[in-house]
Amino acid sequence: MSDLDTAGPATPGTGPARWLVTGAGGMLGHDLLAVLGRHPGARVTAATRADLDLTDAAAVKSAVAGHDLVVNAAAWTDVDAAETREAEATEVNGTGVTNLAAACAATGARLLHVSTDYVFAGDGREPYPEDHPTAPVNAYGRGKLVGEQAVARLLPDTGYVVRTAWLYGAHGRNFVATMLRLAAERETLEVVDDQHGQPTWSYALAGRLVALGDAARAGRAPAGVYHGTASGRTTWYGLARAAYALRGLDPDRIRPTTSEHFRRPAPRPAYSVLGHARWALAGLSPMPDWHDQLAQALSGDWPT
Repeated sequence: MSDLDTAGPATPGTGPARWLVTGAGGMLGHDLLAVLGRHPGARVTAATRADLDLTDAAAVKSAVAGHDLVVNAAAWTDVDAAETREAEATEVNGTGVTNLAAACAATGARLLHVSTDYVFAGDGREPYPEDHPTAPVNAYGRGKLVGEQAVARLLPDTGYVVRTAWLYGAHGRNFVATMLRLAAERETLEVVDDQHGQPTWSYALAGRLVALGDAARAGRAPAGVYHGTASGRTTWYGLARAAYALRGLDPDRIRPTTSEHFRRPAPRPAYSVLGHARWALAGLSPMPDWHDQLAQALSGDWPT
């Protein structure tokens, strides 16, 4: 694990805070470190997968000790592999999160745990509110739900679950990067147009997690579930077309198709649009529209 001491003027009303970021080597983890690297008063410990095995309860307890805020960006993210290796995926996404929550309960640290839209059935027609009943349709979603339940059970007053979806960013594999890479390899691409969601920029989510952590530490944010997705909605087809247009490529090179033509081992929710009502309780507005986030992400016009 590595320490990034960026102590400066303290955030008003909170004083310097010690942050632990798990999953620091991933897409969201990279962005969390970038945001916290410029955050006044933040002292940051970065823990990659190689540094910290979340399934090792003793190691987790040792890593959490001395921190005020823990942001869990670590996860088993291979949705299709989870379908045939559910026990392994749940060991990370469920048992690992349970270990983190227990360690935070023992030390008094607040936990911000990143979860997923896949805890819902995906058969809705209106945005899912934060308290909507869960009903995951695949192994990945079931494992993530185990983690959510552990946070709620062990940290009723200091645990925060932030569900996100359709995440893309500058680091790691993601849909937007794949579409732009394939633009140089294929004249046309078929993309599904019957799955609806909210493409969310990992850098914007990182900023929101840090803001929520500040609000939580200052006593302004009630514990519980928040939905960390962009505003608005589109389909994978709409996202691909928008990415092409923003890069000066012909969006008509993207052709619509259905999920039936792209069968995968794990079923995907057809509707993953989430509501954002609880941000108001923390004094925060919903995240910006997905297209605005995408435009900024592809412009490269943000601090790195």
